[in-house]
Amino acid sequence: MTDLSVLLPFLLFGLIMTATPGPNNALVLASGAQVGVRRTLPLVLGIALGVGLQLVVIGLGLGAFFLALPGLHLLVSALGLGYLLLLAWRIARSGPIRLDAEPAAPMGLLAGAAFQWINPKAWTVSISAAAAYIPVEHHAPNVILAALLLAMLSLPGVGVWALVGSALRGWLADARRARRFNLGMAVALLVSTLPPLYQLFAA
Repeated sequence: MTDLSVLLPFLLFGLIMTATPGPNNALVLASGAQVGVRRTLPLVLGIALGVGLQLVVIGLGLGAFFLALPGLHLLVSALGLGYLLLLAWRIARSGPIRLDAEPAAPMGLLAGAAFQWINPKAWTVSISAAAAYIPVEHHAPNVILAALLLAMLSLPGVGVWALVGSALRGWLADARRARRFNLGMAVALLVSTLPPLYQLFAA
């Protein structure tokens, strides 16, 4: 990973994959709108931690385990889809932002980290990174370095979505706007899972 011909493409890959729309960013955007940036930070940190840990585990052997037992991978993906459907339903049914009320507790650090294990886009990112960018030579140190870099890239890549959500907070106090926004976020959450799910189930 110290070779710039490998490192620079990996950094670009990591930034694009963490900053573009997906389940993580949909959740962070919704959380930023509901509770603001400060209370969404533990979720952002949890996502970064979870992304890094997932890459370490996959890079050090879980990928080979899933290749040996493809049915288990499909089961994990199906469970993840079920949970995402539940999240989308809850987001769609959320009411308008009440600026005078104490907002509900958002997902925290541990929940954000655990969410990566049922997030199909996170699986795709980790498996792609492990397969395409991590050299075989000095494999374990390179996996750890790649995981640290991916976690660091996740902080701004995901965190900017909390800022966008927070900027919409006052606008979402209107019931009709909030209804459209919540429905749109629920649909975006579901749509964002389709490409990685297709890759996982078609593989």
